[in-house]
Amino acid sequence: MELVEAIKNRRSIHDFKQEEVPVGLLKEIFTSASWAPTHRMKEPWNIYMFQEEGKQVYANLVLQSYTRKGFFEGYSKEKSQRMKQGIHEFLENIPHHALIFMEKDANEHKYEEDYAAVCAFIQNVQLLAWEKGIGGLWTTSPYLHDAEFIKGVGLNPVLHKLIGVIQMGYPEKVPKAKPRTSMEDKYTLFNYKFTNS
Repeated sequence: MELVEAIKNRRSIHDFKQEEVPVGLLKEIFTSASWAPTHRMKEPWNIYMFQEEGKQVYANLVLQSYTRKGFFEGYSKEKSQRMKQGIHEFLENIPHHALIFMEKDANEHKYEEDYAAVCAFIQNVQLLAWEKGIGGLWTTSPYLHDAEFIKGVGLNPVLHKLIGVIQMGYPEKVPKAKPRTSMEDKYTLFNYKFTNS
C-alpha cells in the first residue's frame, strides 16, 4: 500500500469483528511505529494493552470513572443500569484497547516535545495497522484525566500522562470518507518581509 493511499483511505473504526489480532502482528506494528520522530531519542511512548479478560478490568475502570464524573446522574436506576451494561458490552466487544501513556517531564518545553512524539507514534500505529487490514479508533475520553482511573491501571497521576486509547481490531464496517478542508483555507505563504503595522 502506498503511503499516500494509507493516509487518505484510513478511517476511524467503530465496529469491529469478534476476532483478535495475533500478538506477533500487534508487536510488529508497534515496533515499526516506534520509528516516529522523538526529541533527544527519549521514545516517551508506553503501552498497556487490555484484551481477553483484561477488557473486563478496563471496562469496569471506565464505568467507575463515568460514575464518579456523574455521567449516569439524572436517570432512573433502571435506565442507568442499562446504560452501564451497554457501555460495558460495547467495550468488551472491542478486541484490543491499547492505552498509550508517557512519563511527565517537569520542563514544559520537553513535556510538549514528548507529547508530540507520542502523537506521531499513535498515527504511525494507525497507518501501519491499516496497511495490515486492522482498524483503529484513537480516543481521548474524559476518564483519561481521572486520577482514580490512572491509579486503577497501575500508574501514578503525578508522574504519568495518558495520551489516548487506540481501540483496535479487524473492521466490521468501514465508514465513508468525510471531505477535508481545502488547504487554500489553511495555508499561508510568507515569501516577503513580514512587518507589523
